[in-house]
Amino acid sequence: MPVTVTDPKDTNAMTTTTTSPVIPDVERRDLLAALATARAGLTRTVQGLSDEQIGERPTVSALCPGGVIKHVAAMEESWLRFVLDGPSAMNFDLPDGVTWDDLMAGTAREVPQWLVEHQNDFAVLPGETLAGILARYERVAARTEEIVAALPDLSATHPMPEAPWSEPGGEWSVRAVLMHVLAETAQHAGHADILRESLDGQRSS
Repeated sequence: MPVTVTDPKDTNAMTTTTTSPVIPDVERRDLLAALATARAGLTRTVQGLSDEQIGERPTVSALCPGGVIKHVAAMEESWLRFVLDGPSAMNFDLPDGVTWDDLMAGTAREVPQWLVEHQNDFAVLPGETLAGILARYERVAARTEEIVAALPDLSATHPMPEAPWSEPGGEWSVRAVLMHVLAETAQHAGHADILRESLDGQRSS
């Protein structure tokens, strides 16, 4: 909203017009604050770990500390693309001749690239570092803040992408996406906390 500002000390009474910053409403401010808290809880779990330690799997799970953060960053980034572009932002196409039953049973003759990338997000790959993983997560978080602050309505919806886990004909609002990202982040922060304690006995909270 334009705001007119006059300097009372100016004898020429010059008047300038500025644009006031957009102030997020209470709901989106609270959602973003809760998400920031969940992110902080997650990143605390890797403080003090080496690049080698973040790739270790100290439990019977296949999860490692660095992979959990990579996955959560990719998940948040993907869902915020969905907020902007709808289901086209999430591609779950299968190669010709491959069915979902094949994929779920592990008998598919070809694995789609999106699934390869999803699996890689759970691992610390050669050359990846803790600093790099955290920096990427910070960029994702900053972009989320920008997108949500600029949205006119948290009730705006998009159809869900076609996939076995999506309800046929279902729609998600921006609000639902943010709640989902928040829940996923908090859940994985708990996973990472267990991994850290199993790794060196340190508790993040």
